[in-house]
Amino acid sequence: MTEQANNGAAAAQEEQGAQFSLQRIYVRDLSFEAPKSPEIFRHEWNPSVALDLNTKQKALEGDFHEVVLTLSVTVKTGEEVAFIAEVQQAGIFLIKGLEPQAMSHTLGAFCPNILFPYAREALDSLVTRGSFPALMLAPVNFDALYAQEMARMQQEAGQAQH
Repeated sequence: MTEQANNGAAAAQEEQGAQFSLQRIYVRDLSFEAPKSPEIFRHEWNPSVALDLNTKQKALEGDFHEVVLTLSVTVKTGEEVAFIAEVQQAGIFLIKGLEPQAMSHTLGAFCPNILFPYAREALDSLVTRGSFPALMLAPVNFDALYAQEMARMQQEAGQAQH
């Protein structure tokens, strides 16, 4: 076998060893607060939306991993807080055979990307049950957020060495 064919065969074996499977998606925590109701419903609706997004992951037994995407939204109309809503959307993923860098990217960007539509729908449902207009959050580029976080961590590591 030539070296190139050998490398191709090794790459194919590595890909066959890699496995990704979504096991379960669930809401871990859900909260809603409308501190100024019912007075807030009499004001002109001119919302400003502040979104805080966070992800965390933890290894479970074997090759299972839990990823939790947290969306926290504070909506104000003028200076008054109309509502605060938060959802922790979680998933259990079976992930095998990935190199550490690919595993980090999968847990930090790919899995949150899968969870986001579920979290957005849960938030919209919660907000409309509070008698407010649906949020309709725009899609999030988790790959770009992951890249920014990796760059920030590298910069901090570089500063710590000096």
